[in-house]
Amino acid sequence: MKVIVDTSIWSLALRRKYYSPESHFLELLVEDFRVVMIGPIRQEILSGIADPKQLRNLKEHLSHFPDSSINTEHYELAAKFYNDCRKKGVQGSHVDFLICAVASYYDYSIYTIDKDFEYYSLHIPIKLLASSS
Repeated sequence: MKVIVDTSIWSLALRRKYYSPESHFLELLVEDFRVVMIGPIRQEILSGIADPKQLRNLKEHLSHFPDSSINTEHYELAAKFYNDCRKKGVQGSHVDFLICAVASYYDYSIYTIDKDFEYYSLHIPIKLLASSS
């Protein structure tokens, strides 16, 4: 099964100086060609990198993961998910709900350490992937 890797995992793997279990699991997903990238996650990963050389290097590393296309249906589903969760008292970012919509639409899992996704999963049809999966 394909997996959308959330920014929280990429940050651990790419910007931290220590090796984490999440980073190791990401490596396994990459080796198995299971990682799916979407533009908003790419933007979040690249945002805030002030050093031009570091930014070029990171862009080069990420270039191996082409963006999955996002269309009107995904944005509409993201809005539905946002509204469904809000009715239940669960707030989230528009990017988070877009990630959820793309994952749900294509039957992908989401790999994240962001606890907000656990709350979303109580109200919308998404699958979260644990490091041990």
